[in-house]
Amino acid sequence: MGFFLPLSQNYQTMYKSYTVDEAQRKMEHYCAYQERCHDEVIQKLKTLNMIPQAIDAIVVHLIDNNFLNEERFACSFTRGKFRIKHWGKRRITNELKARNISKYNIDRALKEIPAEEYLETFHLIADKQWDIVKESNILKKKKKVMDYLLRKGYESNLVQEKIFSFC
Repeated sequence: MGFFLPLSQNYQTMYKSYTVDEAQRKMEHYCAYQERCHDEVIQKLKTLNMIPQAIDAIVVHLIDNNFLNEERFACSFTRGKFRIKHWGKRRITNELKARNISKYNIDRALKEIPAEEYLETFHLIADKQWDIVKESNILKKKKKVMDYLLRKGYESNLVQEKIFSFC
């Protein structure tokens, strides 16, 4: 008597194979839903078990049909991280570099942040953090606020100037 175990849903999807057309449609939807960089799309195609030649063909199709555009991705990423998470230019730059975005596209994206809005946001979050940190030792308080602003990705000269302006 044979022993039979039905394949689990995860096992089936893990080894499901896609035709190039199916994967292409899936990637069109993936890119239309949200801006993506090339690395994200390539990683997603690898999880779909696509061969390198198919990956290249699909990426070329996505670029040709304007589903994939790294400059547009970098600009969108920059605007979002600055306006929503209040990240500084250094952190945004590092995150874009980690996604293999070119220096040209990074520079282009950083121009999306108006200088006066950048400084205004910096001073706002610095003042807010100064009020939030409850520390009786003024040096420790300055250190905590400084570390926070540096983690957010603001330039060290800006952070130092602001910290020296407190008390």
